[in-house]
Amino acid sequence: MRSLSLGICLGIAFMGCKKKSDSKPPEAVQLIFPNQNSECTTGQSLGKETSQVEFNWSAANNTKTYELRVTNTTSGAVQTIVSSNTTAKLPLAKGEQFSWLVRSRNSEVEQTVSSEIWNFYNAGSRTTFAPFPATIVSPASSENVFKDINNEVTLSWSASDLDEDIVRYDVYFSVETPPVDLIRALQPAIKSIKVSVTSDTMYYWSVVVIDAEGNKSNSGIYNFKVL
Repeated sequence: MRSLSLGICLGIAFMGCKKKSDSKPPEAVQLIFPNQNSECTTGQSLGKETSQVEFNWSAANNTKTYELRVTNTTSGAVQTIVSSNTTAKLPLAKGEQFSWLVRSRNSEVEQTVSSEIWNFYNAGSRTTFAPFPATIVSPASSENVFKDINNEVTLSWSASDLDEDIVRYDVYFSVETPPVDLIRALQPAIKSIKVSVTSDTMYYWSVVVIDAEGNKSNSGIYNFKVL
């Protein structure tokens, strides 16, 4: 009888471990609307200063709930809302620039997965727009890379401005964070630069986009390690 009881307990424990190990983490959603680097004109006006914007994204596998996170890129104020659907609405200030992402969650694992980050303006009375933050193309953040034969790595990015009046990119690059060394000011047609690097070293970089009105946006800090 004792052997039978022990066998049952072991069987239950095995099934519990198997169920836990079979749990799959959520996958990332694809953002749909508001579009990347756009002006959102579909918000429902809630008054002179605010409109309600509807966000949409694709369904993700192994996901029970979605956390929408919207950041005012000027003030840094963050709004979040959790939804079991692939859409959610938030009241946002008119004429302001925002970034947004969606985090996928399920109840079986603690791990969460974030989507890409998109940027947009919520339509208002504004007639000129600051540039959107540069999108880092390569190296990706936290990426391990190899230097080329000339001991260099190429930094590349993309950028957008609704006014189409970008005049300069300021590229900051160093072994310290935040990177304080302005290594080059580039014309708007140039979206990549080669930098000298050393093996087994971590580097930090960012790109500041400047338009004809003097408006600026910062990509945020990215890092990579040279192997």
